Amino acid sequence: MTNTKERAKDTCPLVCQCRLRLSTQTVDHLSDLLRRHLKAIRSRWRILPPGRIAVIVLAVLRHDQRLADMAGGSNVSDSTVRRWRDELIGLLGAQAPRLDRALKKIAKQGGEVVLTDGTLIDTQRRTGKADRRHYSGKHRRHGQQFLALTDENGRLIWISAARPGRTHDNTAARHDHILTHLRAAGPGAMADFGFQGLDNDFLDPVIVTGYTASRTHKLTPARRMPTESSPSDVHRSITASPTSRTGGPSPNSAPTPPARPASCVLCWA
Repeated sequence: MTNTKERAKDTCPLVCQCRLRLSTQTVDHLSDLLRRHLKAIRSRWRILPPGRIAVIVLAVLRHDQRLADMAGGSNVSDSTVRRWRDELIGLLGAQAPRLDRALKKIAKQGGEVVLTDGTLIDTQRRTGKADRRHYSGKHRRHGQQFLALTDENGRLIWISAARPGRTHDNTAARHDHILTHLRAAGPGAMADFGFQGLDNDFLDPVIVTGYTASRTHKLTPARRMPTESSPSDVHRSITASPTSRTGGPSPNSAPTPPARPASCVLCWA
């Protein structure tokens, strides 16, 4: 049995056109990045103009098209498309803000709290030993794990590098030194149950998470408050309390009782 690159009999290559929902600003931004990069490295020419290269790379990233299929429709080799994809991913990654600078910018703008969470981006099944590492038992599918930080309004301010899908949120946060950067910049953070145990400093907490109750251990009023509160309520309690370095209340402290209304004493009693 020998390998051959010849097509089978009674077959011919077909080119299929597709339509991408992309804004002109996205294509222009990627094309300008490539033009400046080619000028910086003094590249003489490319087989296709930067605009066409940007569209091909966006089609590969958006629809996960096979490199050989995209290359055949553009009369280039699949290794060329792979090189373009890696090159543009590197150019986009170089524009991403660093974690310490993003947090300092939020603190400079007067922000007191950020939201952090991990997310899984679906990918195709890997081959070999990398298959198991990229399988998430929680989501029951293959993918890559990212850790993201947003401001109080939900706008993305920082996202981590890609990690295997089985990576836990706490593990990713420890690798990126989230706790150290938060203490250095000043703002606190709100997180879900996946970040329990990351910040064990009860006297000076930086990351506020909820608490889970079991059948035998019920939640105390102090632990029920951050679990049932909305992000705006926790933000107000963090900024109003002077007991913590970040303004956050201690998890072991009891909540402040509501004030007694002066209009209806009988109903209040």
